[in-house]
Amino acid sequence: MIQDSERYARQMIMPEIGEDGQKKLSDSKVLVIGAGGLGCPALLYLAGAGVGTLGIADADEVSITNLHRQILHTSENAGKNKALSAKEALLKINGDIKINIYPYFITPQNISGIISEYDFIIDASDNFETKFLINDACVIAKKPFCHAGVIRFNGQVMTYVPDKGPCMRCIFGEIPEAGSVPKCAEAGVIGAACGVIGSVQALEAIKYITGAGKLLAGSMFIFDSLTLKCRVVQFPHRSEDCRVCGPHADITDVRENSKEYKI
Repeated sequence: MIQDSERYARQMIMPEIGEDGQKKLSDSKVLVIGAGGLGCPALLYLAGAGVGTLGIADADEVSITNLHRQILHTSENAGKNKALSAKEALLKINGDIKINIYPYFITPQNISGIISEYDFIIDASDNFETKFLINDACVIAKKPFCHAGVIRFNGQVMTYVPDKGPCMRCIFGEIPEAGSVPKCAEAGVIGAACGVIGSVQALEAIKYITGAGKLLAGSMFIFDSLTLKCRVVQFPHRSEDCRVCGPHADITDVRENSKEYKI
């Protein structure tokens, strides 16, 4: 029996969710790595949907310069750890859920132990080193996860499900050289675009848990908020040259390959 059927009535009424789907959400555990522009909207909707246990990993502090897109945080929390700030805000929205926080950096040494506790991982990080680390650790551990990125007005989302399509490394190959791709602090980012992409990540987690709809496994959702044009690009096959999920993979333990991530 769902603890608060009134709270979730508007989603339980849908046949794709129903009481069985709501119970699956209540019993599920989702880890969000990054409580920033992507993590904030994703966490808001996962908490609202009734995901029973949320994990939040972020070592950074709330900064005034980020509040235009990091919508869980407030000016009063400037200087506070973002994982803690996010937890406090989410419990005001839904006090029935459990929230674990990891207020430190995700590294090759700790990531495998952390993700082992969760059913689905959301990559809401803001740098390529962490994104590749999340990808590799999840592929090795056979954990489904959702990757996303936003820069300026543009965003992208893809989901990895073990044995059901390529991973992020299949598509992007190696970690870009430092300075070769501009960061948000250099190129800028519009907060509302983060809201769209982070919400799509929450949707992917909800669909995976409940079995509703079709996931972005083997495909990538690409969104241009300036024109409101979006497309889904198909990547149905794993790369034969992928270093983590290909037939000749040489990345089999992120701890042993820690130099790959420069963290």
